Amino acid sequence: MATPNSHAAPCHGVRVLDFTSVVSGPFCTQVLGDYGADVVKVESLIGDMSRSTSGPFHAGLSGFFSQFNRNKRSIALDLKTAAGRDVVLRLARESDVVVENFRPDVMARLGLGDEVLRAANPRLIYVSISGFGPDGPYAPLPAYDHVVQGLAGMMPAQGAGGAPQMFRTVVADKAAGMTALSAILAALFARERDGHGQRIDVPMLDAYAAFVLPELMGPVSFPDSDSGIPPFDLFRVYPTADGHVVGMVVQDEQFAGLCEFLERDDLKSDARFVRMAQRFQNIDTLSEILLEEFRKRPTEALIAGLRRSGAPFAPVNDFQA
Repeated sequence: MATPNSHAAPCHGVRVLDFTSVVSGPFCTQVLGDYGADVVKVESLIGDMSRSTSGPFHAGLSGFFSQFNRNKRSIALDLKTAAGRDVVLRLARESDVVVENFRPDVMARLGLGDEVLRAANPRLIYVSISGFGPDGPYAPLPAYDHVVQGLAGMMPAQGAGGAPQMFRTVVADKAAGMTALSAILAALFARERDGHGQRIDVPMLDAYAAFVLPELMGPVSFPDSDSGIPPFDLFRVYPTADGHVVGMVVQDEQFAGLCEFLERDDLKSDARFVRMAQRFQNIDTLSEILLEEFRKRPTEALIAGLRRSGAPFAPVNDFQA
């Protein structure tokens, strides 16, 4: 984020007490640190498990840990001892935000729940990121990203009619982290108006479902209507002579440019493809035609031509490309 040198970072002066581990909470608090907050990460005496979960390792830290914990100071405490709890209470009195991602009852059992910490500091914003929220039959269950992905209903859609597929990234954790971040920023703004802190609960399942499902919910909103083509079916991966590309033409002028590049003027006048609505209804047929055209061409030349045509396609890269 580019910030003029004359301006302080947006969260400069905000103090964050971070009891989180692994991804959802650390991702949230790391961005607060990016925004200028002073983040103090509180770890157990053996440390955040992600310090040693996944390599490569350098100076006693995993690469995984380093991706979610920049811009933080840290302290190791035994929260089961009176001395450890006393330190937390002192830190909480000086903090603006507390973030934790334990199961819902853990902090209360330690004597450090939101009621205790907010009694010590009424302006404190207390944030609990959990799998399923503080109430209900799922509340005490452990939650990891893949568990939430399975419950949310997106995996069958990812499988495109075959076996259910996970996103091979911790998207549910990160969705929860970003949801918590936006809630914290809103709570800080509200506190400027009324002077009060508050408790915020961010269930991973709710945050993830709200993030990935809205564009698929048309048939739920209007159950008596023609469901049409699911939006994600329009964008497909096509093999080329030496790799793959991904995309789809949506607008009419994009389709016209694509046809000119492919030297397929016959497609422009084909009643099945002449307008966006017709292309959507005949997406499988159009995709078969594009597959045959694209596989003749190497990726670099194909992408260059597609970009000149105005058609929105991209090469399929790995993360090192």
